[in-house]
Amino acid sequence: MRAVVYSAYGEPPVVADVPAPVAPDGGAVIEVRATGVCRSDWHAWRGHEPVPLPHTPGHELAGIVAEVGAGVTRRRAGDRVTVPFVCGCGGCAYCRAGDAQVCPHQTQPGFTGPGSFAERVVIHAADTNLVALPESLDFVTAASLGCRFATAYRALTAHGRLAAGDWLAVHGCGGLGLSAVQIGVALGARVVAVDIAPAALALATELGAAHAVDATADPDPAATVASLTGGGATVSVDALGSPGTAAASVRGLRRRGRHVQVGLLPAGPAPLPMDVVIARELSIHGSHGMAAADYPPLLALVADGTLRPDLLVSKVIGIEDAPAALTAMDHPPTEPGMTVIAFRAVFGCARLEDRVVL
Repeated sequence: MRAVVYSAYGEPPVVADVPAPVAPDGGAVIEVRATGVCRSDWHAWRGHEPVPLPHTPGHELAGIVAEVGAGVTRRRAGDRVTVPFVCGCGGCAYCRAGDAQVCPHQTQPGFTGPGSFAERVVIHAADTNLVALPESLDFVTAASLGCRFATAYRALTAHGRLAAGDWLAVHGCGGLGLSAVQIGVALGARVVAVDIAPAALALATELGAAHAVDATADPDPAATVASLTGGGATVSVDALGSPGTAAASVRGLRRRGRHVQVGLLPAGPAPLPMDVVIARELSIHGSHGMAAADYPPLLALVADGTLRPDLLVSKVIGIEDAPAALTAMDHPPTEPGMTVIAFRAVFGCARLEDRVVL
């Protein structure tokens, strides 16, 4: 099969022929129809977190079950599925409690093993991790849910406990942050979007953000958020992952507010203003994806049109263009939104109504 492969951190990835995988006991092989290009893939390629080399990236995927291993009972060949980027083992106490996203024995396609920048990918513990897709949901849109959209949804609903009328501040409007903006608006929150890219802020406004703050021109975005919201955001998300955005997210909260860290921070200290945390009795949460068992409410909102993750897909490419898309993340994005690799698709479409359902 064809797959994107790199042999060393930072080495230019290439499209190569590699052996096709076989379903392990309890697992499945997925024929990949679409997979997102995520900044987490870039972090692994740059060596910011260890992955086995040579390596195939990719963790936001949707496709069709090609083969199941011994012991799989809930899924069969031909099923249309997606998966969370964190796959639980299915047997530990955390998985049994419904918290597979923090499973100590977790596997992650594209990190602990070969990922979905390939025609086929292995998913372990298939009965725990495969999520059935509605027939009405196309694979490109389904792939866009995998990491950024699902992570933002759980961050806001489970940790942020966002309610209609709340003020939500989103620091960083890449794919994850724009997902948070759209979800926040759909939940009835008033949203302040903070970023340095005018195009990203324009799209955030198009998605319904009440205010857009240019952090390049603003010397103190946290103070601006507090002023715009009449005392601070109820919930604030660092969707970028930097010491500066994390601290600004905390400082822009109102008393008893909730900060959710979803952007991956670089290694090393990331000091938060703990004096503010204490004085205002703030809550600090980390959020690590979403377990497969928690997908149905999200899929229902997508199916009825309440949420439109397809509007965040700015580019659909083929596997031949995937290496360039990954290495391009060395530089600031030229356009907002997500890039998705599609197999056997109509490439270059930016909206759901322009695509075929694969």
